[in-house]
Amino acid sequence: MPAALTVTQDPTLFAVTCGLLGLLVGSFLNVVIHRLPKMMDRDWRLHCAELRGEEAAEHEHLSLATPRSRCPACGHGITAMENIPLLSWLFLHGRCSACQQPISPRYPLVEAISGLLSAFTAFHFGFGWPAAGAMLLVWCLIALTFIDFDTLLLPDAITLPLLWAGLLFNLLGTFADLQSAVIGAASGYLSLWSVYWAFKLTTGKEGMGYGDFKLLAALGAWLGWQMLPLTILLSSLLGAVVGLTLIVVAKRGRSVPIPFGPYLAAAGMLALFWGKPLTRAYIGLL
Repeated sequence: MPAALTVTQDPTLFAVTCGLLGLLVGSFLNVVIHRLPKMMDRDWRLHCAELRGEEAAEHEHLSLATPRSRCPACGHGITAMENIPLLSWLFLHGRCSACQQPISPRYPLVEAISGLLSAFTAFHFGFGWPAAGAMLLVWCLIALTFIDFDTLLLPDAITLPLLWAGLLFNLLGTFADLQSAVIGAASGYLSLWSVYWAFKLTTGKEGMGYGDFKLLAALGAWLGWQMLPLTILLSSLLGAVVGLTLIVVAKRGRSVPIPFGPYLAAAGMLALFWGKPLTRAYIGLL
């Protein structure tokens, strides 16, 4: 039997294959998490310089593909053998091979999360378009989560294509019918937009960023408007629990901003995998 046919027919083998793919994608997600905010900052600075009529300063060309990954401490270029997901970090004992500076454990963590969630997604949905779409959604949510933790930003370069991808996947009703997806995209954006302006007009402060509106719109496009109440409820509960924990345990000031994107992403994943049973349970409690 051809290997490709075996993978499509064996759920366990398909999950393992997608898990390995997820490890590779996780390595790329580390690049996205690290470089995309830097690229955004560079573009903002160049745009501001143009508006002021100043000559833009020369910068090293930076993209998701170039230059090659390197140690931020000594500039040592990461070789192919030093870039194997999970294994390279373990073999190097979490240190640069050139200068022995510690390598953040976040890199293998992102790879492991991507691999495990990819394997679970494949096992949950089975071979087909739903698994492919769900893995794409999960990978984007991972990247957005870590970028928001670092910078309090949810880049349009990810959220807007993610929204359109959700609508395209639902042309044939992959996760929701197209009408529900379109209403979900609009409702997701407008719901948090309304909360934002109500909070701002009441307190004079901004309670969240526009990236949160776009992320919830993207989740609505993928999952349909029916999953939005559950997503908002779960993300609010997660955010409240984590926020209170940080205030009480870590003595974090109440005025310190807390990113909301990671909790939206986590709630979106829960809705993706278990949205219908969780909604039935929630309605049953009411």
